[in-house]
Amino acid sequence: MLKLCALNDIPDGKAKGFCVEGPKLAQRLFVIRRGTGAIGYVDVCPHNLSRLDPLDNAFLTDDGEHICCYIHFALFEIDTGKCIDGPCFGDCLTPCPIKVEGGDIYLERDNVEVVDELSQWMSDMAPKA
Repeated sequence: MLKLCALNDIPDGKAKGFCVEGPKLAQRLFVIRRGTGAIGYVDVCPHNLSRLDPLDNAFLTDDGEHICCYIHFALFEIDTGKCIDGPCFGDCLTPCPIKVEGGDIYLERDNVEVVDELSQWMSDMAPKA
């Protein structure tokens, strides 16, 4: 498992993005803190495979009730990743295997690391076109 951050590094109801790389994995992802839990998704809009956050860590609507693609203004349910409004209505974000343990948030993958910027292009967590 890869430690992404401490749970307390993300304020409750907010999100934070990460870049991770390893064999067969090169992906931007984001984690939303929900109390003592967390939910993770790949940072890719199913509409045209662009990033959701052209501004760093801008993944949620101002009221924190939905995930938002700030390029297409599609809205997604936080708990399911399902698009409820916008050009990809009915599509879903790709979930990431996230685990909270001992006050830390982990990506449930081995042989990966957090990087400043992605250098690889392919990922087995990429949305399937």
